[in-house]
Amino acid sequence: MRSLAVAVMLCALLPLFHAGCWFEQAKPGMRQCLYDKDGTLHDIGSRWKTSDCMNCYCQANGDMQCCQAYSEPTRFPDDCMMEFDQKACKYNVFKKTDRSTSCPIYGGKGK
Repeated sequence: MRSLAVAVMLCALLPLFHAGCWFEQAKPGMRQCLYDKDGTLHDIGSRWKTSDCMNCYCQANGDMQCCQAYSEPTRFPDDCMMEFDQKACKYNVFKKTDRSTSCPIYGGKGK
C-alpha cells in the first residue's frame, strides 16, 4: 500500500518536472529554506529568483519549490540561432548572419 501511495505522489509531481520545476522537502529542524547551489538561506513564505535563473518559493512547512524562470525556444527558422542571456534569464533568437535581427519563435518549453 505504501508503494502505491509513493507511485501516486510521483505521478502527481510528474507535470512539474516537465515544466522545469523541482521540489525539495525540508530537512528536520530547518526554519528556513536552503538553496544548495549558492548556499543562501530564505525565510518561510519568501519568493526569490536565483543566480541560475530559477524562481523559488519557501513554503510554510519549509519545503522549497523552484521552477525555471525562462522558456527555451524549440522551433525557430533554420537561418537563426539562440543564445542564453544569463543576466536577463532569457533566450535571444537572432539571425546567424546578423545578431541585431531578431527571429520569430514558433515553440518553446519550460516556464
